[in-house]
Amino acid sequence: MDIERKQSEVIDKFVKQAASVDASASNLAALVLEATAHPSLFAFSEILSVPNLAKLKGTQYSSSLDVLRLFAYGTWSDYKRKSNVGCLPALLPDQVRKLKQLTVLTLIETEKVLPYDQLMEELDVSNVRELEDFLISECMYAGIARGKLDHLRRCFEVQFATGRDLRPEQLDNMIHTLSSWHSELNFLGYGLLRLGTSDSLLHMIQEKIKWADTMSEANKIHRKEIVDKVEEVKKSLKVDLDLRGHEESFSESGGMMDYEEDRVRPKRVCLRLCFLEEKEAKIEGKAWRK
Repeated sequence: MDIERKQSEVIDKFVKQAASVDASASNLAALVLEATAHPSLFAFSEILSVPNLAKLKGTQYSSSLDVLRLFAYGTWSDYKRKSNVGCLPALLPDQVRKLKQLTVLTLIETEKVLPYDQLMEELDVSNVRELEDFLISECMYAGIARGKLDHLRRCFEVQFATGRDLRPEQLDNMIHTLSSWHSELNFLGYGLLRLGTSDSLLHMIQEKIKWADTMSEANKIHRKEIVDKVEEVKKSLKVDLDLRGHEESFSESGGMMDYEEDRVRPKRVCLRLCFLEEKEAKIEGKAWRK
């Protein structure tokens, strides 16, 4: 059974007991003592909200209500400050351990790497060995926190922690945060409505990817064809020039016509070569120079 489920069952038990119609002030005080010392209970706001607890006000057990508020929202430092002025009664050893566990959870709310010096000050611990024993046995083994103890860096690196009751001032911040999320989700939902359903949007993206892949492949094939044609013309021109260089004689009657043909033919070949090179340059995205 996980810690959340077990804690939920414990809370339900104490809430039902506190809501009992015949619960007297003394019984409620005893219930507060049992709840704040229970090893599996780390949330107290639901118990604190039971209307019957108002019976503790104005009685000799009124301090029990203050103790319950302390365990719901306070820390070990808060207890020391209030107990020094006589506002709170002495705590039992189990309550002291529980309040120090809750203090660690409060510190984790704002920092995921807790220096040993800060922890020793907040928990009234005198040395590192005692602190590490507490973190291992009372926090990690208890299931309320997980992390790594870095003895060299003298810190506790937190990976997971159970949450505490929300303090009244934290509730307004949470409402504001949830309202912001709600507005952002509404804006996102409006955008999705304009674009269509998520399935159609995904299909459209996939079609665009396929089209881009097809165009890319077609461009590669076309580019290869142009390059091959350029190479073919280059080879043809080279062979033609070699043949002209090795011709030793031509007839008097046909000499002028052969000469004219030879003179015009390289120009045609060069023009075609220039055309193909220009096309190749455009495909590669380069500037072509004549």
